[in-house]
Amino acid sequence: MSKTAKAALWIMIATMLSKVLGFAREVVLANFYGTGQYADVFLLTLNIPGLIIAVVGSAIATTYIPLYFETKEKKGDKEALRFTNNILNICAAITVIIAIFGLMFTEQFVQVFAGGFEGEKFELAVQFTKIMISGVLFLGVSKIFSSYLQVNDNFVTPGLIGIPYNIIIIAAIIISTKTNILILAFGALAAMASQLLFQIPYAYKKSFKYKPYIRLKDDTIKDMVKLVLPMLVGVAIGQLNTFVDRALATTLSDGKLSALNYANKLNDFVMALFVTSVVTVIYPKLAKMSNSENNNGFVNTIVKSSNAITLVVLPIAVGAIVLAEPIVKILFQRGQFDAHSTAMTSMALRFYALGLLAMGMRDILYRVFYSMSDTKTPMINGSIALIINIILNILLIKKLDYIGLALSTSISSIITIILLFISLNKKVGYFGGDKIIKIGLKSLISSAIMGAVALFVFKNVSASIGVSMIKDILSVSAGVLAGAVTYGILIIILKVEELDLVFNMINKGKNKLLKK
Repeated sequence: MSKTAKAALWIMIATMLSKVLGFAREVVLANFYGTGQYADVFLLTLNIPGLIIAVVGSAIATTYIPLYFETKEKKGDKEALRFTNNILNICAAITVIIAIFGLMFTEQFVQVFAGGFEGEKFELAVQFTKIMISGVLFLGVSKIFSSYLQVNDNFVTPGLIGIPYNIIIIAAIIISTKTNILILAFGALAAMASQLLFQIPYAYKKSFKYKPYIRLKDDTIKDMVKLVLPMLVGVAIGQLNTFVDRALATTLSDGKLSALNYANKLNDFVMALFVTSVVTVIYPKLAKMSNSENNNGFVNTIVKSSNAITLVVLPIAVGAIVLAEPIVKILFQRGQFDAHSTAMTSMALRFYALGLLAMGMRDILYRVFYSMSDTKTPMINGSIALIINIILNILLIKKLDYIGLALSTSISSIITIILLFISLNKKVGYFGGDKIIKIGLKSLISSAIMGAVALFVFKNVSASIGVSMIKDILSVSAGVLAGAVTYGILIIILKVEELDLVFNMINKGKNKLLKK
């Protein structure tokens, strides 16, 4: 696990750089467009190519990893490269077809994704979508390059693709305020292309050589199709959850969709920084262990990665709940993003945070099943969770408005995790569930006490020094610091073994930096 921890640490650093810029992008957007109709349109249409690729590209890229290892082990590097080019070209062809259909039926696309948009808002969404839909090609091929780099032990580069992406969008936001609103859409398209262009040189350094090769009758492609079809459904179900939330949000008054988006971005930051960093490293390892029947290593990896996620994500979720309003105020409240926008976004953040740990654990467990070439179990469990989410959305939006959508997402994520753990126990027997629960309870107790301490310190410091941007930052920092110290002490007192893993990651990163 030491190499895993070191790789995860460097991915966290790379991801942090990308996500900090991502936050800067959201702050700039909030400053210039607030939670008005332009923000709603841009945020929704920006996600249309991403939602499509999350279904098609992610399914292909995820199944590519275990099949790449299998091909390389049985047939050698040359065939593994041929397989990569085959997948790359097939993915490109699929995304081109999707883009053509998107251009032909743009209005229908927008009606599906934003049924609540009307008049000028709808027309603008159509214009944005026509410009951005071609981005599916760049995003889809970029997914394959990311997977190729990961199987060749380059985990950092895929984590950095958000840097050029966010810089371009920030520039587009600023320029659009002085020129034309459509610059937002053109900037987003250029940003999607940058993710692909950024990775190509690094792929060639890892011995990639492009060849215009497509063979649909290849045996490995047939194996992939068998794995991809259930995964396509599974990933589509996950994205359908997001789609349902956004579609229902468009039926509410202006700003509700943007508030949900800003709150969700904060959760995404935590997921990308900590969860994705761990998942990215452990998935290839799980695939190798599954093929070599290394059961002890397989179980140990599940336990260690799950507990590491719990120890980090659970206190962050509690912190987000108790300090939601000052955090949102510091990050976003400026320009067109006023106190009302802060109140809406902070409420959404609290209810999204309830399911944050479940979302992280879900990503871990999905990869566990995928590494065993089981794509059906996540699909079935995800389908059940989707039905529950839709029912809860319909029920709760009437009583809680947009807050009901955030709460429904969290509840469905928690149910998904319970179902996945039950399924994993049936499939492999003992997987260290008792150890995961034990650490979870210790972390929950420590996090609850930490939350109370953080809130107490924040309120007292805020009351003492007053209110302003700098003073708010000082008050929140004092609360976070007091909470972090409290959590650390309690974890040590409760003798959490995985704390050594955290220290190992920090020390290895520090030593490497000192050597440089």
